[in-house]
Amino acid sequence: MARERGIATTIPERDDQIAHRRKRPGRPIDFGDEQRQRYRGRNVIERCFNKLKQWPGLAMRSDKTARTHHSGQCLAATLHWVQPFSNSA
Repeated sequence: MARERGIATTIPERDDQIAHRRKRPGRPIDFGDEQRQRYRGRNVIERCFNKLKQWPGLAMRSDKTARTHHSGQCLAATLHWVQPFSNSA
């Protein structure tokens, strides 16, 4: 899903790794704008998954077939996407 939207994967560094890198001379601390852009895309996807996990059926994966689980994901995503439009009226 992320690759289809052109979002490169990125994993934030742990605090102890950053501290270790600061002790070594000549090592960059900041990765620049490209790394920030990738982290923003990752953050959007993580927040989307967290919203979808609010649905108990999706969080527990209690469906018997993959088809019904996928249908539930689509329904939850659609309702999540439509919700801001319904509140504005």
